[in-house]
Amino acid sequence: MLHIGDKVVYPMHGAGVISSIETCNVLGEGKSYYVLQMPLGDMKVMIPADNVEHIGLRDVISESRVDEVRDVLGDEPERLLGTWNRRYHTNLERLKTGDICDAAAVTRNLVVQERERRISAGERRLLDLARQIVVSELVYACDKSPAEVEGWMDDILAGNEGK
Repeated sequence: MLHIGDKVVYPMHGAGVISSIETCNVLGEGKSYYVLQMPLGDMKVMIPADNVEHIGLRDVISESRVDEVRDVLGDEPERLLGTWNRRYHTNLERLKTGDICDAAAVTRNLVVQERERRISAGERRLLDLARQIVVSELVYACDKSPAEVEGWMDDILAGNEGK
């Protein structure tokens, strides 16, 4: 059971805080929804309370796992072969896992790939999404602002130049 104030991660959306629990009338039936307030873009997401188990909602990582994320961001990038479409789907599947280290790896790989050659518009949107997912969770795990987390990530990713 989730409570107002809980910090959770919603796969493919990122981390947020449960700001309220609302009941909405859907097809004549009252349904409970958790309202998730996201730290980026002032976005709110409504999650059906009876579907929480199936969508992969999880707690934000502990501060002790932040080093693991840093290591993934700083690791040697993986070179995905094939067309941009195949790379896109491989990266998308990784993001769907909801694991922050997978999102960090997708971010790292696409940042390095973009430096070497222009990435497709689809891959660019995927990079933006992956960054948003990582930043939103680290905001809560590190208790920092989005700008501070983005700067920290950019410094680590800059160390991958030439790799």
